[in-house]
This record gives sequence, structure tokens and C-alpha cells, in this order.
Amino acid sequence: MSSLSAIPKPTSQQPARELPPELAAIREQAAAAGLPYAGGIAPQAAWELVSAGKVLLVDVRSAEERKFVGHVPDSLHVAWATGTALSRNPRFVRELESKIGGKDVPALLLCRSGTRSAAAAEAASKAGLTCIFNVLEGFEGEIDTTQQRGKADGWRFHGLPWVQD
Repeated sequence: MSSLSAIPKPTSQQPARELPPELAAIREQAAAAGLPYAGGIAPQAAWELVSAGKVLLVDVRSAEERKFVGHVPDSLHVAWATGTALSRNPRFVRELESKIGGKDVPALLLCRSGTRSAAAAEAASKAGLTCIFNVLEGFEGEIDTTQQRGKADGWRFHGLPWVQD
């Protein structure tokens, strides 16, 4: 587990913020590539922005994943899918907007491998949230040839802060 840095505590009443230049460039590239959301950001760059208080980090994994696999300290949580069947949360976009405090607040979505968070970012963007980005590689990373995660990529692989209950 990595050492913990203080993350500014987000509030649901947090005002809209200006998009950091790093994310503005990513959003331009995503638009040029035809992505249906604002774009993807590498875990290390995501942590730099989160720890500087420039963006919010939202974990979209299930509550069980957060508890048993670990999570980023002080990250917000809005499950994209719930239950053992991972049924899509029909209230996801409303809950996300409420947690981050508005449609124009920059937020980075994190899941296990970056797949669910990309789908969640797309849904949020289609609903009018303008600054929603996907954290590439996810918390655990892609599954490798030995059927394990976290050996080649992902938030934990890069030694970024996380805790486990």
C-alpha cells in the first residue's frame, strides 16, 4: 500500500471549476477522435490532478469491490452497476451529478480495468455532464496471461495511494 497524501474533501455543493489545461487537451483529442465522452487519463496524471484538488475522483465499482479489493482514500463513490450480476444502476447519472455538484465539474471515473468507467463516462456525457473523464487502466488493471490483475498496469500497480477495509 502506498503512503497517503491528503486529498481535499469534496462536497456535494462544490462549485463548477475551470477545466485544468491537461484535461482540456485530453478533451480536444477525444473530440477529434470521436470519443463519446471527454477522454481518458493515465493513473499517474489522474492522481496529480486529484491530489492537487483540481478534480474529483469517483469510483464507479460496486461497494463490495471497494471494500474487498481496496479503494482510493477520500474518493467519491457512485456505483455504475450493483449486485452479483452487476446490474446497471438506473440512477447513476443523477447520483453522479449530485455527488460532484453539477454538470460542469471536472471528475475522473475509476473502475477495475477502465471498461465500466468508460461506459459510465459515456452515459454521463450523453446526459449533459461536460467534464467527465475515464481513468485508463482502472484500479486493478487488465487481466494477464496468468489470469491475474495488477501485474502490468492499473492504479495499484503504479504505486498510487489506496487503502483496504
